[in-house]
Amino acid sequence: MAKSKFSKDFLEKIKEQLLAKKDDLENELSAFADKSTTNKDDYNARFPEMGDKIDENAAEVTEYSKNLTLENTLEKALQDVNKALERLNKKKYGVCKYCKDPIAEKRLLARPVSSSCIECKKRLTLEA
Repeated sequence: MAKSKFSKDFLEKIKEQLLAKKDDLENELSAFADKSTTNKDDYNARFPEMGDKIDENAAEVTEYSKNLTLENTLEKALQDVNKALERLNKKKYGVCKYCKDPIAEKRLLARPVSSSCIECKKRLTLEA
């Protein structure tokens, strides 16, 4: 497997961005969900308590449904960040998982969680 060939400064910059993003995502999730005690990457949305009236119950269900969708989106983003940090730690960051070529620095700066080069991403998108 190819190893990344980026400067130490570049990799440190990426790591800082990823850690900041991880912190932001965890803070967003903790605003309406509890972290699972069995799975470090899983959160469980809390059911909002607004009262006992029928219209309040409907609002609770609506809010909970919205939070479940948001939870899934934020969890996926957090998983992407964690995978990118793992690749950094294993010195495999910035290598396309499909063609094994280096991913362009510009792409990684724009989207630090990228695991594929632009060419492979385009090809996969066209095939889908």
